[in-house]
Amino acid sequence: MNKGPLSNQSIQFSIDIVNYYKWLVSEKNEFVLSKQILRSGTGIGANIHEADYAVSKADFISKMQIALKETSETEYWLIVLEQTDFLPEEFSFLKESCISLKKMLVATLNTSKNN
Repeated sequence: MNKGPLSNQSIQFSIDIVNYYKWLVSEKNEFVLSKQILRSGTGIGANIHEADYAVSKADFISKMQIALKETSETEYWLIVLEQTDFLPEEFSFLKESCISLKKMLVATLNTSKNN
């Protein structure tokens, strides 16, 4: 399914977050922070995809705003996990992916609000 860069990147990010979650649980026996990042990290794409079926422009903007909030929360958890030595080098790309999603969401929201 090729819906567009934002949608596709959000799907890949969710897959990467799920793999990171599985690593945290199996390799680090970490069950609290791992659930937090799993929820917020996969919530980004869920809200982006829900926005595809928005009933109005306001609904679309609302769903994208929620996705942006989830992105911000995920970025927070990645910072906490990194600073507590729970983010190994092999998953450090998640930070850049999260920032990229945030930039795309901000651009989408700005365009939607200005049209």
